[in-house]
Amino acid sequence: MDLITLLLALAVILYLGFVFNKNKARYSNFPPGPTPLPIIGNVLSMDLSKPHRAFLELSKTYGTVFSVQIGFGKLVVLCGYETIKDALVNHADEFSDRPKIELFSTTTKDHGLIFANGENWKVMRRFTLSTLRDYGMGKKGIEHKIMDEASSLVQAFKTFQGKPFDNVKIINTAVANIIVSTVIGVRFDYDDPTITKLVSLINENIRLLGSPLVRGKSEHTQYFHDENLIALVENLFTAGMETTSTTLRWGLLLMMKYPETQRKVHDEIEAVIGSAQPQIEHRKQMPYTDAVIHEIQRFGDIVPGSAPHVTSRDVTFRGYSIPKDTVIIPLLHSVLRDKAYFEKPNEFYPEHFLDSEGKLRKIEAFIPFSIGKRSCAGETLALMELFLFFTTLLQNFNFQAPPGAILDLSPAMASTNGPKQYEIRAIPRN
Repeated sequence: MDLITLLLALAVILYLGFVFNKNKARYSNFPPGPTPLPIIGNVLSMDLSKPHRAFLELSKTYGTVFSVQIGFGKLVVLCGYETIKDALVNHADEFSDRPKIELFSTTTKDHGLIFANGENWKVMRRFTLSTLRDYGMGKKGIEHKIMDEASSLVQAFKTFQGKPFDNVKIINTAVANIIVSTVIGVRFDYDDPTITKLVSLINENIRLLGSPLVRGKSEHTQYFHDENLIALVENLFTAGMETTSTTLRWGLLLMMKYPETQRKVHDEIEAVIGSAQPQIEHRKQMPYTDAVIHEIQRFGDIVPGSAPHVTSRDVTFRGYSIPKDTVIIPLLHSVLRDKAYFEKPNEFYPEHFLDSEGKLRKIEAFIPFSIGKRSCAGETLALMELFLFFTTLLQNFNFQAPPGAILDLSPAMASTNGPKQYEIRAIPRN
C-alpha cells in the first residue's frame, strides 16, 4: 500500500469515527429499533410498498415509540392512540412541524399548507379555515352544492345501464367539483378535458408520492403572494379530492362485498328518507348508515402513516430523547386497527360504531383525520360529502360485482390506501 492510499484510508477511518461518535452523542437514549445495516439501514427488513404494516409488526417488539433507519436517516414511529395523542396534542409544539420532502420542496417551495412550517403555516391554516367557513363549509350553501353534485353523479351512473364500469374517474371528478365550485365558482362536466387533466395530475402525484423511491398588512405582503396561494389551492385539490373519493370507492366496493350490509343501509334510507333527496339533517336519524360510513373510513385506512411530522426542537418524550429535526411517523394505522378499541380490527364490522341500543357510538380512537394542530382542515366538509354522496348513491342503486369478479380488499400501492382497480354494476332501484 503506497503512502497516499494509506493516508486516504486513515482519513476515511477518522471521518467515519467522527461521524459515529457525533451520532452516538446525538442519539443517546434514542428510541429502540432494529439494528441497521451500514449505509442502507433497515431497508431490507421492510416492505417499503406497505411500510405501515412493517411498522405495526415492529411495534410488537420495540413498543409504541421506536426508531428505524432508512439509508442514513433515522425516524421515529409512534403507535397506538394514547402515544399519538400524547405527542400531537400534549406535546403539540414539539411535534407539529413538517419535514422538508424533496418532491414538495421542488414543486411548491414549501409554500401552501400541508408541508409548510412556522408562521407561514399558521397564516395559511387560519386563512384556509376562515375561507372555507366563508364559502359555506358546514352550512346549507355548500350542502346544496354537494346535493346537486350527488344528483349529477347518479345520472352519470345511470348512463351505464347496469353494465360494468370503472368508477374512479367519475367519483374523482364529482368530488373535485365541490372544491372547484368553492374556489372558482364553476363546476365541470365529467368528460370536460380541463377537469380530466386536473384529476389525472392529482392521481399521478399521489401515485408518485407512494413510490418506495420517494423519500395584518405585513401578513398580506409576506404570505399572500402567488406562489403561496397557488400551492394552497393545489393542497386543497389534492387533500379535498383524493381522500374523500378514495373513501367513497372503498364504500362501494365494500357494499358489493357485503350485500347484507348494503341491504340494511337500503332499509334505513327507505325508512327515514324515502324518495326525498338526502340531506345532512337526516344523518342523526340514521345511526346504521352513519356507522357504516365510519367503518368504511376505519377499514379503508386511507392515510395509514399520516403525513410525516418533524420535531421542532430537542424533546424528551416517554422517557426517550428525540433530537430536533427528527422525522416522526404517527402511525394512524395502528390506531384504527387497535384491538383495545375495535373488537374485530381487521374485519369490516359496522357494529364497532353501534351501542347495544343501535345508536351511534363515539370511539375516541377513531381519528382518520388525525388529531392536534395538523389535523385535516377539511374534516367538516369531507364528512358532509361522504354522507350525502354515499346515501344518495345507495338510495338510487343496488351495487353488484360483475359476474365472476373477485373482490380484492387489499389496497393498491400509493401514498394513500386506495382500493385496487375494480369494476362495478350500478343497478337502479326505481
